[in-house]
Amino acid sequence: MILLRQRITGGIVGAEPFDEAGVGIFDSTDEVPVDGVGHTSAQMALRDPDIRLMLRVRSGDTSAFAELVERYQHRVVGIMHHLLGHREEAEDLAQEVFLRIYRSRSKYRPTARFSTWLFTIANNLASNALRARRRKPTQPLPAMDSGPLGPRPQEQLAIDPAQTPAHGLRQRELAEMIRSALNTLNERQRMAVILNKFEDMNYAEIGEVMGLSTKAVKSLLSRARARLREVLQSYVNMDEDSVIQETDQDSPEAPS
Repeated sequence: MILLRQRITGGIVGAEPFDEAGVGIFDSTDEVPVDGVGHTSAQMALRDPDIRLMLRVRSGDTSAFAELVERYQHRVVGIMHHLLGHREEAEDLAQEVFLRIYRSRSKYRPTARFSTWLFTIANNLASNALRARRRKPTQPLPAMDSGPLGPRPQEQLAIDPAQTPAHGLRQRELAEMIRSALNTLNERQRMAVILNKFEDMNYAEIGEVMGLSTKAVKSLLSRARARLREVLQSYVNMDEDSVIQETDQDSPEAPS
């Protein structure tokens, strides 16, 4: 399989910029040289190494773009794969995320963390794909246990490298339960949970990505967590029962 990075960086030559990558990131002014960024942009660049890379991309440094792809491709594909459920579609949309970033490079102005901007684009593309799917239903493909470039986000939560076979079985069962539980959430709830739990974004950052207020994100996550607790409660009870059974089996018999 051709690596995502190769697919993207191999197709950027001659790409023309356009303004569809995100809201609030670009303006209509001419390109500003990296060493001539404004005070606010310079401060953000000092705090975010990915912004510094993107400023180099804006100046025509394709190696900096390749480094950004390398840093984020697994995460973007993983999120897309979970939201959409189709491996090839996830890879195609992840490629489109990076292509939009590259094509819009000349008008880039850092007004948020680079990751916030990137996941905003990913969220918009995933939402568009899901809306198109609802308009034209297709036969869903079976879900894979892992993504094309590594474990999907919910599986990362359940992986323990130092596990016994019995523990490994429970971890795989937990990963399946988490996957099933996340699939009971609606589209916005799933995205919010993934960004909060697996991308470590706070309410304000999630709000920027999803175009919601901080209060709305808090409410969204609260409902999602309540739903996840409800769905996962049966597994928790089952796991507790199995631990009790194992303990009883391992305990010496009491004298009669």
